[in-house]
Amino acid sequence: MASVQLDDFIAGWVGGAASVIVGHPLDTVKTRLQAGHGYSNTVQCALKIFKNEHVAGFFKGLSFPLASIAVYNSVALGVYGNAQRAICQYRYGEDSRRGPALSDVAAASAVVGLVTVAIGAPVDLVKIRLQMQTQTVRSAKLNLVGVGSIHSIAMNNQPMYRGPVHCISRILRSEGIAGLYRGVGAMYLRDIPGYCLYFVPYMLLCDLMMPEGSTTPNLLSVCLAGGVAGTISWGTATPMDVVKSRLQADGVNETKYKGILHCIQKSYRTEGLNIRRVIKHGNKPFGPTRPC
Repeated sequence: MASVQLDDFIAGWVGGAASVIVGHPLDTVKTRLQAGHGYSNTVQCALKIFKNEHVAGFFKGLSFPLASIAVYNSVALGVYGNAQRAICQYRYGEDSRRGPALSDVAAASAVVGLVTVAIGAPVDLVKIRLQMQTQTVRSAKLNLVGVGSIHSIAMNNQPMYRGPVHCISRILRSEGIAGLYRGVGAMYLRDIPGYCLYFVPYMLLCDLMMPEGSTTPNLLSVCLAGGVAGTISWGTATPMDVVKSRLQADGVNETKYKGILHCIQKSYRTEGLNIRRVIKHGNKPFGPTRPC
């Protein structure tokens, strides 16, 4: 068996932390557009967040993904690199210098999707719940029936979730452990093909743009390959990401969806093929930070 190499895990951790800091404001806008109401387009959503919540509104829920997605990315890149090497060693032997075939890349990508969803589903759920917390819980009234009169007592406004730890504890109390994995089926349907459609084009483009006589692509080639591969991946994965986001946000104020198919059917009946919402706002928190 091939020994586990740690450099992929380290590269993934650094890349994950950087991507969260840079991408979280756009991810907040994406989540609001996918799961929220009252936003007509990206610019209007961003302006409304800034007007009502100021700059801090774009960074809601940042602390939890910053602490966890770096680990998530580390696992993703580490699993991919080591799975690919193990598959190549199994198929071609110890002494073979042959590079991975497309089938090897696809198999390693599928392993990444299987492993990372188990880790990332609770992280994603808490992030989305905190991002969707656009305002405090609405004032509620308790009607107390007295002798010949009804007295109303207004409850003080308070946020539903005070932070990641409070969010997790509240979900566990109200929904159990299964509540942390709400939308996990949609996440599997997004990530397994999504990783395959990222790494396969990425590898092909890196090979295509490899300078003659070189064994590794240069930085420009890596950036271009990663950008094109990310576009391909999210062009196909984001529709299921919309479903996942809606299932994970479901239950904050009300429960609207019974499952994946019900969410798809209800979304299609009310909005049709809303390409603007589906295609423009994907922000996958993962991508290679160095040549594979």
